[in-house]
Amino acid sequence: MQGWQEELLWSMDGLHTQQELFAKVQAAARAMGFEYCAYGVRVPVPLTQPRFGVLSAYPEPWQRRYSEARYLAQDPTVLHGLASGSPVLWTDQVFSRALDLWREAQSFGVRHGWAQATHGVRGVVGMLSLARGHEPINRRELLASEPRMRWLACLSHAMLGRHLVPAVGLDGQPDLTPRELEVLKWTGDGKTASEVGNILAISQATVHFHLKNVVSKFGCANKTAAVVRAALLGLLS
Repeated sequence: MQGWQEELLWSMDGLHTQQELFAKVQAAARAMGFEYCAYGVRVPVPLTQPRFGVLSAYPEPWQRRYSEARYLAQDPTVLHGLASGSPVLWTDQVFSRALDLWREAQSFGVRHGWAQATHGVRGVVGMLSLARGHEPINRRELLASEPRMRWLACLSHAMLGRHLVPAVGLDGQPDLTPRELEVLKWTGDGKTASEVGNILAISQATVHFHLKNVVSKFGCANKTAAVVRAALLGLLS
């Protein structure tokens, strides 16, 4: 397996576009016996409607139908990936609560599959799906191929995530000062401006000044939204 990893890494070295990189992921998926693959990423903001970005090699008619029916919101493999980093094998049981999706996928030739999510920093989740229309994925194949499948999922997140994450709206993060971070942390713990001032030995007016700057840097409506965004970005850990 080590030689396969190195060969794939070298083949991606110097590639700069997401299309070129995804083509390499597709080729690796085909070499493992999968006709189709897709990589998707979700960023955690805005909280009420987290954003998704997807690169897909599934049949185009199925991609259109999946989008039209808004199957993303009920896809059990996606829901599993958002909650867990363990791989999921497609089965009737997995899709028992999304039978319409399952039947339609099979009608488009997407019948057998596997997926694994990678949970990264700042609340970002990426997931690679591998699928085909012919033979089911049996236990023997999983034992032989799953280490490569898992590694490909991680590599896809590392290589493709850096393109998709900025594209769906999580490009970089504000440059907060150490004092601004201190004020945000204490505010996130429920302290009032007066209490934060006493803890940090600064005036209440200075606390408000720092919070105003942070709200402006994040482009948020208020300090609560700024605290939440900073926490999601991993700035308060």
